[in-house]
Amino acid sequence: MLVAIDAGNTNVVFAIFEGETLRAKWRASSDAKRTADEYAVWLTQLMTLQNLKPADITGAIIANVVPAASFNLTTLCSEFFKVTPLVIGDPKVELGIEVRMDHPENVGADRLVNALAAHRAYGGPLIVIDFGTATTFDIVGPDGAYEGGVICPSAQHSVEALYRAAAQLPRVKIERPDQVIGKDTVPAMKSGIYWGYVSLIEGLTARVKEEYGQPMKVIATGGLATLYAEATPAIEQVDSDLTLRGLRQIHAANCPTSSGD
Repeated sequence: MLVAIDAGNTNVVFAIFEGETLRAKWRASSDAKRTADEYAVWLTQLMTLQNLKPADITGAIIANVVPAASFNLTTLCSEFFKVTPLVIGDPKVELGIEVRMDHPENVGADRLVNALAAHRAYGGPLIVIDFGTATTFDIVGPDGAYEGGVICPSAQHSVEALYRAAAQLPRVKIERPDQVIGKDTVPAMKSGIYWGYVSLIEGLTARVKEEYGQPMKVIATGGLATLYAEATPAIEQVDSDLTLRGLRQIHAANCPTSSGD
């Protein structure tokens, strides 16, 4: 079996694959100070609930955008699972995707993994929207190449910015309001966060398609993907496990004799 770790700025996701089957998935808040031992204690309990044990793991792969967390995550794999992980970004790890950027080394690991998985599942060209710590719009060419994108603040960061910058504005939950026009402060804030981001999605996807000059399918992933997809036809498909599948595919290509079966 394969453990795939997707470590972002807000959450770290651990997934267990048996071949192509996703057996289990767990999410924890990102904390670069969390030690390998602390992760191990937490994972031991969760794996037991799924009738899994560390000895079942034969391979590991990590996509990490928090450099300070790298040591603890790799140590977790080597000490707890007894496997040496593949790490996205390591020159020895072949992603199987061309990066057509001025500075390819600056593209986030998760964005490249998403592009690879999305192209394999849906073809191209594509716009892949990831509702993560930032909301990103990534462009995947007809041949699967990564061709650039757009990075926006997340809806959650907008909520926090309003709360911290304006003394009289409360922190609100991100949810779909019944009306666009708010009749009080909280409904007005919820409308701005929700419908404002719907408009951002619709506006950016339309502009990207116009600039690209070809029909493009729009795929969404990340925590808020389903919530926003409900409100707009601009998002054609929600794929919540896109990054994890991409990690499995990269591991299988790099370690065909240890593909997590």
